[in-house]
Amino acid sequence: MTSLPDPGFSRLVDIISRLRSPDGCPWDRAQTHRSLREYLLEECYEVLAAIDEGNPDKLCGELGDLMLQIVLQAQIAREAGEFEIADVLNEINSKLIRRHPHVFGSVTVKDAAEVSKNWETIKKEERENNTSILASVPKTMPALAYSQEIQRRVASAGFDWKDDDGVIQKLAEEIREFQGAVDPEKRAEEFGDVLFTLVNIGRRMGIDVEAALREANQKFYRRFVAMEEICRERGLDFARLTFEEQNALWDEAKVLNQ
Repeated sequence: MTSLPDPGFSRLVDIISRLRSPDGCPWDRAQTHRSLREYLLEECYEVLAAIDEGNPDKLCGELGDLMLQIVLQAQIAREAGEFEIADVLNEINSKLIRRHPHVFGSVTVKDAAEVSKNWETIKKEERENNTSILASVPKTMPALAYSQEIQRRVASAGFDWKDDDGVIQKLAEEIREFQGAVDPEKRAEEFGDVLFTLVNIGRRMGIDVEAALREANQKFYRRFVAMEEICRERGLDFARLTFEEQNALWDEAKVLNQ
């Protein structure tokens, strides 16, 4: 196996190798690429949560947990004769150098937008002939993030609205169609079109729609928990309050949790 330069990383590789050895951990030995999928996804979400919280210490720990998943997958691949962790590192190193010719080559760029354009051009050259620009977008991504990515890719190929007014008008059209849907199946379809168009608006305005919805969810969570706390302090049963009374509490919670 190719030696790894950092002793901390090398030690992690050695620990995972030991855990997978015959005298190691039964749980670790039983894992496969597929069995670890849910843990890998869970660790990714925990990294995102730490970023959203703005907690560097927590982010450090969560990135370590995510790295564990990567090294464990590489160890399983090594045992199966598929590839090794050094191959993973060599692959990403080569890709980064290849896709940054303005840093590691002679290409000149004027701004980040031109970097992104060059990146897409290089990716296009790397794709096999007759392969869609959407083919490499993982279909298992969260729906909002997937929608934003496929819309970003087709926009990079020139398939995009000329201005924001056009997509805003499209949103109004989709809302009208949603309002006019009469059966549940059609209503769900039209609702999906509304969401898709909203994602397009967010993309055009530079909004990470997945992050925006996560933050909105957390804001709602904080405010609702504050409402529950107010009810406990006042001896109120939230479920027995009228809608108007609940809304009044919501306004109080908004003041406490902007």
